[in-house]
Amino acid sequence: MIQTRKSHERGAANHGWLDTRHSFSFANYYDPQHMSFRSLRVINEDFIAAGKGFGRHPHRDMEILTYMIEGALEHQDSMGNTMVIGSGEVQRMTAGSGITHSEYNHSKQDQVHLLQIWIEPEQQGLKPSYEQRQFRDAFRTGELGLLASRDGRDGSLLIHQDASLFSGKLAQGDEVVYDLGEKRHGWLQVVRGSVTLNGSALEAGDGAAMSDEPQLKICSNTDSEMLLFDLA
Repeated sequence: MIQTRKSHERGAANHGWLDTRHSFSFANYYDPQHMSFRSLRVINEDFIAAGKGFGRHPHRDMEILTYMIEGALEHQDSMGNTMVIGSGEVQRMTAGSGITHSEYNHSKQDQVHLLQIWIEPEQQGLKPSYEQRQFRDAFRTGELGLLASRDGRDGSLLIHQDASLFSGKLAQGDEVVYDLGEKRHGWLQVVRGSVTLNGSALEAGDGAAMSDEPQLKICSNTDSEMLLFDLA
């Protein structure tokens, strides 16, 4: 079974400095039909104006992934990390027992474009931790590459949940097949372009929840970029 979440159906807010879309209920956007999917709690697509951003704020008991699409983001946190996250990089924070951090567009001229992803951890009160990695040239076009996993295998970021996150950049006409398995669930988020997932057409910004779909066949209708979550 595949349930699509079209881009225009997402929650939306424009604060001037921040233009954002919410796949699941977040902040002032509440939709009881779209609270989360399995352990996947948040997918926010954010466009942040030049020089603007989120001031210091707290998090706890969440695995937070930032997937950079365009631009660069300045990050500072209570663990002592001061970093710039660039295009093609992914950041992972385990908020655990509690952290504070700030995020600002590093550019004074251009907006930044990113996906912020929250995954609920298996255990509360974990020790806060941080990772950041460049994946831009790590994977070939036409294949799925592992960004994050429960065991940090194959150079992926470590997340404290039975979940794996893959990225894929496909040229027009490419096809990839992923064996999700009988008792697993999936979420596909299209970042750019247009794909067909087991016969369902998806455009940029669209998402799709998958259950009882042991094998996924993803065909690219245009040059495309996507994220695939394999979830318990």
